[in-house]
Amino acid sequence: MSRILVVLEQQGGSWHRLSWEALAAGQQMAADLSWPVSAAVLGNAASERASKAAKWKLDSVYAVEHSVLSTYTADGFTGALEALILKIQPSLVLFPHTYQARDYAPKLATRFGRVLVSDIIHHVVVDGVPVFVRQLFQGKLSADIRCTGPAPYFVSVQAGAYRADSLEAGLAPVETFIPELDDAVIRVTPLEPFRESAGAVDLSNAEVIVSVGRGIKEKEHLQIIEKLAEALGAELGASRPICDNGWLPMERQVGSSGQTVSPKLYVAIGISGAIQHLVGMKGSKTIVAVNKDPEAPIFEVADYGIVGDLFEVVPALTEEIRKARGSS
Repeated sequence: MSRILVVLEQQGGSWHRLSWEALAAGQQMAADLSWPVSAAVLGNAASERASKAAKWKLDSVYAVEHSVLSTYTADGFTGALEALILKIQPSLVLFPHTYQARDYAPKLATRFGRVLVSDIIHHVVVDGVPVFVRQLFQGKLSADIRCTGPAPYFVSVQAGAYRADSLEAGLAPVETFIPELDDAVIRVTPLEPFRESAGAVDLSNAEVIVSVGRGIKEKEHLQIIEKLAEALGAELGASRPICDNGWLPMERQVGSSGQTVSPKLYVAIGISGAIQHLVGMKGSKTIVAVNKDPEAPIFEVADYGIVGDLFEVVPALTEEIRKARGSS
C-alpha cells in the first residue's frame, strides 16, 4: 500500500517548529490521496519525542534509535532513514525545509536513485498522482513537478506553505525502530558548534519577527526598530538592502536570497514589498505593515496596514505595547 512518511526534526529535545508544518502537509496529502501517513523521529530522546508526536492523526510514529544518532551527522541520519524506508516502503517522504534537512535529504534521496524536490509551496493531485508546486526565479514563476519512475519520492516543504494549526488531533501507536548501523558509517567527527553560530539566528523558528527595510534611512535609526522588537519579544529581521549595507548581519535577511519565515506575527517597517522579500514572509499568519507610501506592494499581503512616517508611528506603537504589557 502507498503511504507517506514525514520526518520530524528535533534537536536537544526541542522540536523545530517547521516539523509541524511538514506534518500538516503530510496529513493534507494523505487525505487527498487516500494514503496512510506516518511520522519518524530521530536523535536524542527519540522515544519521548515520538510519544508527544503521537497526539496527531497518524497511522504510526517511529522512534528511530541508535547510538550513532545521539549527535547529528548526515551519514547517521541517512543510514538510519534508509533502513526505515526499506522496511516500511513509503511512496513519499516529506521533510521540513530546514538547514538540517537540506544537509542530508539530498544524500538520502540519492541512495534510492531519486532527487529531492525541495521547498514546495503547494500540491495538487492529478489522476491519483501528487504534483508538487515550487517557485523559480525568486518567486516570479511557479513550476509543477510530477515525479515519475518507481517510488519513493522525496520532498521538502517550504516554511509557511502549510499551516501547523490545521493539524488534526488523534492517537497514534509508537514503534521503536533500531536500524542496523555500524559506527564505521560515520565518516565525520562532530565538534562543538562554531562559537559564532551560538549567536546565529534561525528566523524560520521565530514566532514573532519585526523586519526593517530601507525606509529606516540610516543605521543609527535601527534603535527605533530594536525597541519595538524588544517590546514585542520579537526577533529582528531585515530586507536585503539593510544586510547588504552591513547594518545587520546576513543571517537576519528575510526573502528569496535570505531566510523564509512563517511566524505568528510579522511586522514590516519601511519595507516596500518587492517580490524577493514577499516570497520569504508571505506565509506569516498575521502581517502588519508600516509604510508612508499607500501604494507600496507590502499592503497587498498585509492583514493590517499603517500608512505613515515610521519615525512617528513606531515610537508611538512601541509605547502603547509597553503600556499594554505593563512595562516601562
